[in-house]
Amino acid sequence: MKAIVPQDLLNSINGPLMWEHLVEFSKWRKESGIDEELKSLAYIQAQMNSYGFKTDLILHDAYISLPQKARIVTPDGEHRCITHSFSQSSPAEGITAGLVDVGSGSAAEFAGKDVRGKIVIVDGVAGAVVSQRATEAGALGQLHVSPHEHTHEMCISPVWGSPTEQTVGNLPQTVVVSTPLENGTAIRAKLAENPDYQVTLHADVDTRWRKTPILVADLPSATGDDEEPFVFFTGHHDTWYYGVMDNGGANATMMEVGRVAAERRDLWQRGLRIVFWSGHSQGRYSGSTWYAEEHWEELEKRALVHVNVDSTGGKGNIIVTDTTAAAELRALAVESIWDQAQQEFSNRRMARAGDQSFWGIGVSAIYGNMSEQPAGADANASAAVFGGGNRKGAGTGWWWHTPDDLLDKMDEEILVRDTKIYFHTVWRLLADKVLPLDWAEHGRYLSEELNAIQAGIVGKFDMSVLIERANRLTEVAKAFNARLATLSDAAGYASANAALIGVSRQLVILDYSEADRFEQDAAIMTPIYPSLRPLREMAQVEAGTDAFKFLTVGASRARNRVAWGLKQAIEILEQASAELDSKQN
Repeated sequence: MKAIVPQDLLNSINGPLMWEHLVEFSKWRKESGIDEELKSLAYIQAQMNSYGFKTDLILHDAYISLPQKARIVTPDGEHRCITHSFSQSSPAEGITAGLVDVGSGSAAEFAGKDVRGKIVIVDGVAGAVVSQRATEAGALGQLHVSPHEHTHEMCISPVWGSPTEQTVGNLPQTVVVSTPLENGTAIRAKLAENPDYQVTLHADVDTRWRKTPILVADLPSATGDDEEPFVFFTGHHDTWYYGVMDNGGANATMMEVGRVAAERRDLWQRGLRIVFWSGHSQGRYSGSTWYAEEHWEELEKRALVHVNVDSTGGKGNIIVTDTTAAAELRALAVESIWDQAQQEFSNRRMARAGDQSFWGIGVSAIYGNMSEQPAGADANASAAVFGGGNRKGAGTGWWWHTPDDLLDKMDEEILVRDTKIYFHTVWRLLADKVLPLDWAEHGRYLSEELNAIQAGIVGKFDMSVLIERANRLTEVAKAFNARLATLSDAAGYASANAALIGVSRQLVILDYSEADRFEQDAAIMTPIYPSLRPLREMAQVEAGTDAFKFLTVGASRARNRVAWGLKQAIEILEQASAELDSKQN
């Protein structure tokens, strides 16, 4: 039932061939919607066609924001800076205002400070959360101070995908720039000397609707057709500047996994769809979001697991343990990472980032950023953006999101290693008789979270139905997993896979989204089962108060939502187990 990953296929992963791809990618800038992006995609399309894939190059409208020139003018001279995707453009004369230091930009740092009509000076890379706080607090501009001498391009929109008529108002309303640490330190010193110190920010940002591409490459199994389920393997193609690591390395990995896997289609149990997105870097995942919306029913019917790939093969990026996986795919991540890199997967949860636009549909996901610098190395801004928790890695290199992300930042040996991890993972998903989705592990993971929430609100709210059903899910899924080992015929495998995907359609959205199945949550990190937010907040609120009663309304709705999803998932597994038993008897 569990497929053996063929060693001869792993051995055939071709480093020099992937390096040829990187040389091609190093020729073109690939910001979303520019002409050179299409030239690069034409190269990929030709290669994928030669491997036997049927390809389709789609052009669609997306709301894209391309940063242009920026500068900071102070009474003491000018300072180098960059502006950001979805910053407001300044008027020709710039914006001039006093500064308010908000440190890290946390809610606590903003609290009690009047930033209306001011420019806030903030530590760290620009991002959606701080931008939203600054906008809501009435700031005129944001001056971010990089943690080092490099400035990193960022998209600061909190809106996932192209805005709707309801979310366009949530786009940033401030002028945002970032400057190197040395400049920021000098400006802060002047502010310390003179609390009335003023600066002028200039920013030019080209934000508008553009035609952007998506390249879809499809290959059915040897006995499949255009309607069979598929493994969904995707990564973004658009870049900042030439973006040879981010995301040329990942594109080379996608092409090579497709090429090598296609050599043994006779062993596939399902098809493979490989998709190269635009709109990731300058459109806040506009390409994958558009695709989810335009192909919703097809994806709901046919997409099995989403494997995402980003920034493989970077020089010195020897750590892979900090990549991410959904709880139900942890075992697959553990196996792939250990077998191909001899490192232990850290069990990190999937992040609300990286073209994970398919959770509403109920598609479980694995991976995103893969390899990193070791902790203690010259950490870059990405460690702060994607960090948190007990991490062994320190980001993908100082060149991340800078003009220096060029061919000399790549390592062929590391690229091969990363690609083998992806090949191992994709091969198991393609060739296993029964998909390696473990809903018992998901149940254990949820139970642990529910018990932690319960500990903080004992006597305040009844969570018993959730805890009982999470435990029941674990129990039923363990029994279902045991039955899988006894299967021996195609009908049994088909029934088992249908049940596993049926559970996915119920639980993935609960684990990763507060919105309904047809909407997208904001591009902001979320906790486990985010709709349980009111229950978490109860721990800090006195029972009986109005604030607590408002939380109780939300908590009741959240409890119903999660309890119903768990009920559906349990019934799917119970029914499938009964059917499998009846067939065996």
